[in-house]
Amino acid sequence: MNEAMAELPRYKCHKEVWALKIKEIHPGRADGKGPGQTLHFEDARYAPMSMSDEWVGRTKPEAGGYYVQYKDGYQSYSPAAAFEDGYTLIR
Repeated sequence: MNEAMAELPRYKCHKEVWALKIKEIHPGRADGKGPGQTLHFEDARYAPMSMSDEWVGRTKPEAGGYYVQYKDGYQSYSPAAAFEDGYTLIR
């Protein structure tokens, strides 16, 4: 690695996302349609959500973190500290 490398550019987030805090993660899909895992949320108003093994393998979600959906429909996961440091609830 080059010791004289400049600091990487910094960005500030200003986008809105939809997110739910994950309470528990259970093996298998809630809908019974193949392998995957099911996310259960802290907010009991929301039903558990079945996620594919591909999504789980790519995002590596953990209880206490956040399921995140972006405006374009992309679904992701964010660890709690990173999410809570970067986002504020608006409604």
